[in-house]
Amino acid sequence: MSVAEHKESGKRSICCFVVTVSDTRDETTDTSGQAIKKFLTDEGHRTTGYRIVKDEPAQIEALLNEALGSESVDAVIVNGGTGIAPRDGTFEVVNRFLEKKLDGFGEIFRYLSYLDIGSAAIMSRAAAGTARGKVLISLPGSKGAVALAMEKLILPELRHMVSQLQGK
Repeated sequence: MSVAEHKESGKRSICCFVVTVSDTRDETTDTSGQAIKKFLTDEGHRTTGYRIVKDEPAQIEALLNEALGSESVDAVIVNGGTGIAPRDGTFEVVNRFLEKKLDGFGEIFRYLSYLDIGSAAIMSRAAAGTARGKVLISLPGSKGAVALAMEKLILPELRHMVSQLQGK
């Protein structure tokens, strides 16, 4: 089956859990999490969960366990905490969950970011892969980074990734 056929035969509406990792944001100031939810809805997908969690490894891990354990979730999209600042711990937690890493996601994301913001793109630790039969994606927390990832990488491939995992 060709890539186009895979994309067309996949599930039309993907159930996603959106996680924002931030020490300062709440639902009214979480523009990145809200943007992810809008991108998903506009594409015909469903947000079956949404939470903001502090950049504390134990809290991130607990929330990922909950989201990945839910029958109503096909994919988890995390934003925030992917940089190199001392409080940025999302990558380490997400990396422990990833069973099959999609290295190309981070590589292409950083390349596209480089075209947009220049050399600062090297500090992004965006990552994606599979965890417990679900897609797990981790993005930087900036609204620009979220828009770039959603438009150029996630939305074009989300149905395809989920269909591969679910054998459809």
